[in-house]
Amino acid sequence: MKRNRFTQEQIIGVLREHEAGAKAGDLARKHGISEATLYNWKAKYGGLDVSEARRLKALEDENGKLKRLLADAILDASALRELLGKKMVGPAAKREAVALLREMFQMSERRACSVIAADRKMIRYRSCRPAETELRARLRELANERRRFGYRRLFILLRREGEASGINRIYRLYREEGLTVRKRRSRRRAIGVRAPILVEAKANARWSLDFVHDQMANGRHFRVLNIVDDVTRECLAAIPDTSIPGVRVARELTTLIEQRGKPGMIVSDNGTEFTSHAIFAWSKDHVVDWHYIAPGKPMQNGFVESFNGRMRDELLNEALFFGIEHARQAIAEWADDYNTGRPHSALGYQTPADFAAKLTATGCHPALCDGSVCQPVAQTAREGIIMP
Repeated sequence: MKRNRFTQEQIIGVLREHEAGAKAGDLARKHGISEATLYNWKAKYGGLDVSEARRLKALEDENGKLKRLLADAILDASALRELLGKKMVGPAAKREAVALLREMFQMSERRACSVIAADRKMIRYRSCRPAETELRARLRELANERRRFGYRRLFILLRREGEASGINRIYRLYREEGLTVRKRRSRRRAIGVRAPILVEAKANARWSLDFVHDQMANGRHFRVLNIVDDVTRECLAAIPDTSIPGVRVARELTTLIEQRGKPGMIVSDNGTEFTSHAIFAWSKDHVVDWHYIAPGKPMQNGFVESFNGRMRDELLNEALFFGIEHARQAIAEWADDYNTGRPHSALGYQTPADFAAKLTATGCHPALCDGSVCQPVAQTAREGIIMP
């Protein structure tokens, strides 16, 4: 700021000389100023004494400060309105906000940081981490192959390949690469008491049956009969066809028993295929208890319902089937991968096949054995019907 050559006292003294009768030209030459300056001083300080001039100067300074404060407040408000729709959570978002304010409002870095309450050290920080190009590329490749897998299952797959990185690093790279799985709209769930049936912790203790429906590329509908072991979580069968009546269900169960052995119990809903005379006769001939869940209580058959959800999310919603043979081949490959390659969160991220092998070898459920007595994997159901 330019400093005035004349103080207020000197200016008032010059004006007093002019009031005493000195000519403006003589005063201008005497003090080395122009006549215009003299008249400007007269307009501003005319009729004031020194104390009044000092008060005027103080008021002008205070007014200037208030104007600057008001201008700063308006600028800050405008900057915050510009950032109103942006999430400033995390260092990266705050760096972007500071860059935006500096570009749009010509703010300094210090001013922009004060507006959004950010530390200047954080804004200036640049990461020194390695690029991890190979790990990122492999993570993207696995995510493209398994588009419905989250970071936990991708971490298990990478760990199988010998990757030593921890789950926190995989999660960070997973977020940075934008691989987050989009959540699909969930259906309304059943409300009420939900308690499964008591079963022993061994394979073939209980099977669950249910149908899942889909459509081929030509518009023709088909259905898939899914059979799941509730203890090992294995997919025992996934049979697609355009029509699967009760007789076909009985025939497939007979074939499955010849391959795997007889189950202790079978659970299903009250669909017409499962309540047909063929199923009643089959259950009586093979001496297998058939349990029907209560109507409108799908979570009483939660194991196969969960399996249906995984199949729809990871296969049916991701693939386009050009015929029933194509559907059979794709579903068979997916079911085999489900049993032998896909980590299952309920089994400690083991595959169902590995879990079944360990269960057979040890004779007890690893998660439910207390060292002396194996606990059941589920409690007694309060609702439902068991076929006599």
